[in-house]
Amino acid sequence: MPSTNDKILAVPTNIITGFLGVGKTSAILHLLKQKPTHERWAILVNEFGEIGVDGSLFQGQSTQAQSAEEPAERTQRVFIKEVPGGCMCCASGLPMQIALNLLLNEAKPDRLLIEPTGLGHPVEVLQLLSNQYYSEILDLQKTITLVDARNLADNRYTAHATFNQQISIADMVVGNKVDLYSEVHEKALNTYLVHLKAPDAPEQQLVFTEHGKIELAWLAGKTAHLPVKHRHHHHNHHGQNKRKNEPIAAEKPLPASGYLTAVNQGEGFNSVGWRFAPDKIFDREQLLIFLTGITAERIKGVFITSDGIFGYNSTRDGLTEIALDECLESRIEIICANNEVETQQWEQTLTAALVC
Repeated sequence: MPSTNDKILAVPTNIITGFLGVGKTSAILHLLKQKPTHERWAILVNEFGEIGVDGSLFQGQSTQAQSAEEPAERTQRVFIKEVPGGCMCCASGLPMQIALNLLLNEAKPDRLLIEPTGLGHPVEVLQLLSNQYYSEILDLQKTITLVDARNLADNRYTAHATFNQQISIADMVVGNKVDLYSEVHEKALNTYLVHLKAPDAPEQQLVFTEHGKIELAWLAGKTAHLPVKHRHHHHNHHGQNKRKNEPIAAEKPLPASGYLTAVNQGEGFNSVGWRFAPDKIFDREQLLIFLTGITAERIKGVFITSDGIFGYNSTRDGLTEIALDECLESRIEIICANNEVETQQWEQTLTAALVC
C-alpha cells in the first residue's frame, strides 16, 4: 500500500491475462464494481494493435457501471493507462516501464491490475515486474488467466505457445463463459491443465464463471510463479515495418483527411485499426451493419454516432454495444488470423458510414 509520505511501497499487483476474446475486459470491469470506495486503483492495459481502444472502453464502461446509489468516487479513484502497439514487455520493457511509472506516480494506487494483450507473454511481464527496481514498489499477487474451454477443441489455440504460457503462469485458471459450455467442456479444461502442468510447477486453482464475474478475494495471495531469467522472445512490437523511434498510430496527429490507418502483425495474427477525428460522426445503423458483417477474431471500437457515443466489443459469440458517456475520438481495432485482413474494403465501408 502507498505510504503516508507518498513513497509508493508494496502495491498489490495482479496480472489478468488470457487469449483474445476470452473476457478480460469484462472481468476487470466486474472487479471495479467491487473496489472499496476509499481505494485508488490503477489499470495498465496493453493492446496488440496501435490504435488503443481499451482505455476509452474502460473509462466509459466503469462510469456506466456505477449505480445511482454508489458514490461517484468509486469510479473517480480509477486510473487507466494504455500501452498500444504489441507486447508491452518488448524492447527491454521500455514502453511498459514508462507507462507503469507514469501511472504509479499519478495514481499512487492501493491496487494495480495489469492486462497484457491476448497475444502477450505474461512470463516476460512478470520478469520485468519482479526486477530489482520494482521489488519494493510492487507486491506481486496472484496471476489470473481466463480461458474459454471451448477453444481446447481448436488446434489454433492449443498449439499456440502464448495460449499455453498464459495457462502455465496462472495461479488461478478461470473457465469463463461457462454458461455457453456443454457438459464436456469443464472436464476438458481440467484434463488439459493436468497434462500441461510441469512436474515441479506450483499447484493451480481452477474455477468456473460466466460474463467475467471474478471475485476480488481471488486476487489475494502471493504469486507462486515468479519466473527465472530466460532468453528474450523475438516477437513483434509496434509493427514489423516501424522505423526506430517512429511514434505509433495512437500518438500521431491526425492528418487533414480526419482519419488514419494502422496495421500490426505478429504471433500468427494481423490487426488493422483506424482513428477518426471527433468531428467525424457515424451513422449508427450503417456502423452496426459493418461490424456484424465482419468475420474476425476480435473487434473493439468506440464511436461517436448521430445517436450518441457507443462502445463495441465483438467475439465469436456476437457483438455487444454499450452507451458511453464520452470519448475523445472514434477508434476501432480489428484482429484476424494472418491473411484475413481486408483493409481497403473495410476502410471504404467505414468512411461510407460517416454522416458528414
